[in-house]
Amino acid sequence: MLTPEQLAALRRDIEFSAELVGRRFVFRSTWGLFSPREIDEGTRLLLRHVEAKPADDCLDLGCGYGPIGLGLAALAPEGRTLLVDKDCVAVEYARRNIALNGLSNAEALLSNGFAQIEHGRRFDVIASNVPAKVGKELLAILLHDAHARLRPGGRLYLVTINGLRDYIKRNLLEVFSNYDKLKQGTHYTVALARRD
Repeated sequence: MLTPEQLAALRRDIEFSAELVGRRFVFRSTWGLFSPREIDEGTRLLLRHVEAKPADDCLDLGCGYGPIGLGLAALAPEGRTLLVDKDCVAVEYARRNIALNGLSNAEALLSNGFAQIEHGRRFDVIASNVPAKVGKELLAILLHDAHARLRPGGRLYLVTINGLRDYIKRNLLEVFSNYDKLKQGTHYTVALARRD
């Protein structure tokens, strides 16, 4: 049985720092969010291979507490980066981490996929650490919406567990008519699709 002190400690924010995209970030998170104590291997792999120009407008789809979005905002300081998640706790922590790291070009929004993103908003880069249990229906919606929301020449970066690699390849080829495997690690694969 936990003591009151142990329980109080569990309720406190988890805080850690990590170097991503050549910059040191401080993150706060909490239990119940994905990988709350450290940046997970898939996110690290994705951020080693994502490319963003300084003025790109970027989207972190399913942001959690924000590591991908903060990395994108740092890579594209003259653009705007939007972080979205369907979990209100994740969005709250993403907002805190944006402020904590002084990224005035980033914002976090509660949205199930693209549902709450203003209709005319377009992006140069969309990146996501796709949950293994995303489901084929939601994945179809997300990929079609990502294609529609990318500007011509825009890029979609996805990292998934290796077990989903072929499935993601088939779906990206169907929606984008192109697919590039940027990196296959021990457990995760980073894929890229471009909008013509």
